[in-house]
Amino acid sequence: MTKQVQILGEAEVRDALGMGGCIEAVEGAFVAYSSGEAELPDVIHLDVPEARGVVHIKAGHIHGASSYALKASSGFYLEDPPSIDGLVVVFDATNGAPKAILLDGGYLTDLRTGAAGGVAARWLAPERVDIVAVIGTGIQARQQVRALRLIRPQLQHVRVWGRSAEHAARAAADLAATATPTARDAVEGAAVVITCTAAREPIVLADWLKPGVHLTAVGSDGVGKQELDPEILRRADLVAADSIEQCRRLGELQHAPDVGETLVELGRICARESPGRTSPQQVTVADLTGVGVQDVAAANAVLAASGDRGRRGSV
Repeated sequence: MTKQVQILGEAEVRDALGMGGCIEAVEGAFVAYSSGEAELPDVIHLDVPEARGVVHIKAGHIHGASSYALKASSGFYLEDPPSIDGLVVVFDATNGAPKAILLDGGYLTDLRTGAAGGVAARWLAPERVDIVAVIGTGIQARQQVRALRLIRPQLQHVRVWGRSAEHAARAAADLAATATPTARDAVEGAAVVITCTAAREPIVLADWLKPGVHLTAVGSDGVGKQELDPEILRRADLVAADSIEQCRRLGELQHAPDVGETLVELGRICARESPGRTSPQQVTVADLTGVGVQDVAAANAVLAASGDRGRRGSV
């Protein structure tokens, strides 16, 4: 049977959902996930090694929502800049019929990942953020700072470090930031440290951090990936994971499996079931691997705002 679906291109998706709205949608998704009000299957991870390609397929459903979604996102890293793409398929939660195709070009993945960092900062970052260090020079360097500036608008100075000085200079120009010669130069004295690389060994060391710092780690989303010295998680006063189970397999927690009493899911903090930051001197870490309910929440927000935009197509 032929079905009519709404088809939105990247420009229409961008018009429908910005960072502020996405932060609110993602926070609600974290609460639903941690309270057991969401369905989330395992992530499908596909490598295309000859092109340095990485593909993630995620899906999810939030109980009571009118739609569920399936997302495919890819990054191919032989190109400069990397080729990032993807789409989201939205289905009617009452009968499983295809409802919409969001040809977002990876925008929603980038946006909701940045939004997750914004949610983490809302609950875990110091009230006053004067200096932020960004380790990484790709799209998440930009999206994470964009989200942080919404949550902590008094942010004064951004430092950027990357393995490529050229890329770091480009990111610094985009962010009105300063590129630093070493990762340590970026991190020391920072109130917030954001890591968004594809590293497989620690870049940020525990001894570089000042009391009261918050770290948001978004780069480790696969087996073997790592950006933080495991001692950071062991010494932290609070470690918040988007999904404890997934972070133990794919995130920074895979390298610090002994973290126990200080570990909590971010959704429980957002629901005020567990405390977030409670003092200026606390060291906090957000381990963010990306969960499918973020994509569902973002897709539902797009459809709610898009109205009749886009075109109709048959599937």
